[in-house]
Amino acid sequence: MSTSTTGEPAGDPVADASTDLVELRVPADPAYLTVVRTASAGLAARLDLTLDEIEDLRIAVDEACTLLLGPSPSDAELVATFRLGDGSLEVEVRGPARELPERSSFAWAVLEALVGEVFTGTSATGAWIVLRHSKTSGAAASVAAGVG
Repeated sequence: MSTSTTGEPAGDPVADASTDLVELRVPADPAYLTVVRTASAGLAARLDLTLDEIEDLRIAVDEACTLLLGPSPSDAELVATFRLGDGSLEVEVRGPARELPERSSFAWAVLEALVGEVFTGTSATGAWIVLRHSKTSGAAASVAAGVG
């Protein structure tokens, strides 16, 4: 897992001329997480992933959103940006949380088990988490290869 504290996601995003970009903005309130989960599953289905991989990604996005809500709902937004490339999906979630939990927490274990790569960081306006999943680097591919 890579971490950056510069306010910008670490690594190169999945971006080129054939990348589809979808941005979803919802109030930073747990009541709206269903919208983000549903969008995640729908967009992941476009990659021809298995049902298990789609569900894993949906759960990982939900966990990331929950971590980024902050201690109490406010007038802040939760922003999920989905980048669909050739066989890959990158989800960047930004929220009002100023700090992220310890890396040894259950939430991090879930994120690392369910997607290929996880990047995190904080900025002056909150924190962000980037989840990357591809047909060849996802959790299911690791398990199939005996890595996970």
